[in-house]
Amino acid sequence: MSTRKQESEVTVVHLVRHGEVDNPDGVLYGRREGYHLSELGRRMADRVAEHLAARDVTHVVASPLERAQETAEPVAKTHGLDVATDERLIEAANVFEGKTFGVGDGALRRPENWRHLTNPFRPSWGEPYIEQVVRMMGALDAARDAARGHEAVCVSHQLPIWIVRSFAEKRRLWHDPRRRQCTLASLTSFTYQGAKLVSVGYSEPALDLVPPHLRAGARPAKSKGASKAFGA
Repeated sequence: MSTRKQESEVTVVHLVRHGEVDNPDGVLYGRREGYHLSELGRRMADRVAEHLAARDVTHVVASPLERAQETAEPVAKTHGLDVATDERLIEAANVFEGKTFGVGDGALRRPENWRHLTNPFRPSWGEPYIEQVVRMMGALDAARDAARGHEAVCVSHQLPIWIVRSFAEKRRLWHDPRRRQCTLASLTSFTYQGAKLVSVGYSEPALDLVPPHLRAGARPAKSKGASKAFGA
């Protein structure tokens, strides 16, 4: 293939957030294994597959975590593909993993948590934002190269998707988690011409299935478990 043709090829990489997780205790599950899609989450995954059924998808890859793999499966099946795994798509590391830590639960008043909350710009409670950018950009580049001239689907998690989008759109990386535009089963789509990123789009094919308090910009519900699902 000529260099000129390679430079003019249009490739789309869709970063998909997984569907709803079965998490009745409201645990911040992070990178923990054993957290699968709920029945509603599987319906969300099916909706994403339906949304992408007519698209020219030639590569499907997911985070190694179960909820991401299970979200990717219907998309891959629709296109007769296998789900590849890329460790770089994994959820961000968080020191509060395994705990019930969320808006309105009093966690900010617990002295044992204060040392982890000293620097929201890095952030001090988890994987640095810039490290998330580096690994997610690497995963995007790999998916783009695997699907050159076609489309790729990468299933990941809310925070890494939002951070790499913020970087691509030249926004600051530190932010209010309640204002992330990355609803369950949403698509953040990166369009490339050759190796150059030319646009970023966003869509929510399963929005009608998403509980109102888990939609982009919503205030988390105060009931047990509900406030912990956002940001996962």
